[in-house]
Amino acid sequence: MTVMDRELLLEIGVEELPASWLPGLTRQLGDVLGAKLAGIRVIPHAPMETYSTPRRLTARIAKLADRQEDLDETLTGPPVSAARGADGQPTPAALGFAKKQGVRFDELEEVDTPKGRYLAHRRKTRGRATADVLAEVLASVLRDLTFPKPMNWDATLGEARGALQFGRPIRWLLYLYGGRVVPFSIQRSALAAGPRVQEIATGALTYGHRFLATSGRPGRSIKVRTFDDYQSRLAEHFVVLSRIERRDRIVRGLERAAKSLGGRAMVQSHPRAQQLLDEVPDLVEYPAVVAGIFSAEFLSLPEEVLTTTLIHHQHCFPVCNDEGGLKPGFLQVVNTEPQDERTISRNAARVITARLRDASFFWESDRQMRLDDRLDRLDTVLFHKSLGSYRAKAERIETLARTLAADVLGQSRDAAEAAARAAKLAKTDLTTDMVREFTELQGTMGGVYAREQGEPEQVWKAIYYHYLPVAVEAAAEPSRDTLGEGAATWAAVSLADKLDTLTGLIGAGEKPTGSRDPFGLRRAAHGVIR
Repeated sequence: MTVMDRELLLEIGVEELPASWLPGLTRQLGDVLGAKLAGIRVIPHAPMETYSTPRRLTARIAKLADRQEDLDETLTGPPVSAARGADGQPTPAALGFAKKQGVRFDELEEVDTPKGRYLAHRRKTRGRATADVLAEVLASVLRDLTFPKPMNWDATLGEARGALQFGRPIRWLLYLYGGRVVPFSIQRSALAAGPRVQEIATGALTYGHRFLATSGRPGRSIKVRTFDDYQSRLAEHFVVLSRIERRDRIVRGLERAAKSLGGRAMVQSHPRAQQLLDEVPDLVEYPAVVAGIFSAEFLSLPEEVLTTTLIHHQHCFPVCNDEGGLKPGFLQVVNTEPQDERTISRNAARVITARLRDASFFWESDRQMRLDDRLDRLDTVLFHKSLGSYRAKAERIETLARTLAADVLGQSRDAAEAAARAAKLAKTDLTTDMVREFTELQGTMGGVYAREQGEPEQVWKAIYYHYLPVAVEAAAEPSRDTLGEGAATWAAVSLADKLDTLTGLIGAGEKPTGSRDPFGLRRAAHGVIR
């Protein structure tokens, strides 16, 4: 019998998914769907393709067999020794096995197994049409997709397994095989069902951008029959399906917008900007870049504060000059086709300016007090109920850092004292207003404030980098060139801090588990190994 190949297209339309979930979910959809098809003996003759945007998860197989493969099974029954009685007649066990298989006793075979010779029946099951089993596949896929935080949304597949959890509520299902809809539906619970809350049935319909449309109202349904049709119609309705294409559009937009400000986008030179570039393609369906400016007075703030405000808090890319210095500008990725870029950039600048004003106030206020004068305030910051305050921790790592620098790293007395001083001041920035507002700058701001108050390079760099490294790779930050003269003092302070954390918290019973490590003990252990 000739087996024909037809295209399978699945799209799960949802409310906006978190950007951090999408890369893993895209891979997971392909893995789960492929495993389910293999489990029912439906063989793809083309690679699995998966795509995603914040509002959809898509899988496509260009060639999928139109029938299951036939199944040949050898079913074993009782041992041959127990198949006949002393009179040579079949035993009840042998007759029962034959009846269960729907054959006569004399149609059974004898096969050799590792346990001996047994009665057996060879059964051949003809494969069903693929279209008839695809509904079961979708039900299993929906059940088996996992999410960091699944939610209940009053949906069920009508099974005894209870409610259908998903990462976000499902709004539509596009499910086509050979251009035809595969019937399937998700029911809503009796308490939730109503005129505006109805079952979700598969169809040949997808939806474009939530706010943009070439004509008619945005977000209207689009009828498709093939993947090529699907991809082109989405593009017409302002949805770029390919993540790679979205990223390329963003990169080109950043370059173009940065030139309009007389600079270049800070991307490759800043780790957090690189992370943002990896994140924003999963935040938008139709990316564009808008350029904006803020007051040049804020350039007096430390670069760490400016970049953290722009990248981490506002999801904007900084703009720098050819020498790498920051310019008073920013680049924002938006999920629309801007009609009036000035309005968008002006509103974004208002928000950024408010954050930078706060940062500027904290910067001026914090520098009114030296780090040494903040040591007493560490008594009010609890490290752990069994281990005391951060003041107690600072005293422990001061002693340990001095010992490590002198006895383990073989440093001079002056270097050992520099390590001890850096350890003593390393946690004082926890009492500053800047770190209370920008918690991701802890350690970093301590180093900046130490530099501002005139501490030597050995001391301020050890404070600045003492939380690093957080990975075990040889190339993990900080590098020896970055540390300069502070390499040995940094090593002593970083090791002292991590060793104190590991030994103290494990001794206090705070051991990490497979799913729980609130004190970052694994990260600390990785840092020690590095």
